[in-house]
Amino acid sequence: MRRLLSDERGSTPVEFVLVGVLLTALTLGVLQLGLAVYVRNVVHDAAVEGAYHAALADVETAVGAQRARDVVERAVGDGFVESATASESTALGYDTVAVTVTTRLPLIGLLGLPHGWEVTVHAPAETFD
Repeated sequence: MRRLLSDERGSTPVEFVLVGVLLTALTLGVLQLGLAVYVRNVVHDAAVEGAYHAALADVETAVGAQRARDVVERAVGDGFVESATASESTALGYDTVAVTVTTRLPLIGLLGLPHGWEVTVHAPAETFD
């Protein structure tokens, strides 16, 4: 019986599978984290772009939300933005334009939690005065 318990023949394929599964899961986790950071940066930059565009004196406020939606859809894909709104506010003590973009939080590829991320950006409103 001791001879059978100390026999290690056939253990190499089992170890290879166990280590391979662990390394594959770790690699996919790192790739998913990178994708999530990329999507977060795209959504934030799109909201900034939309807010600064909507803050121009000769542009309607709603155009900023549409511009933010277009930027995200070009970079990530159609239907990723769940809502994009633009409004005028005085949240910072002066006239601003706020653009809010809501998207899902990517957990597996681009699939994830709906309404997982909401980014709001304020830009100073420009006037002709």
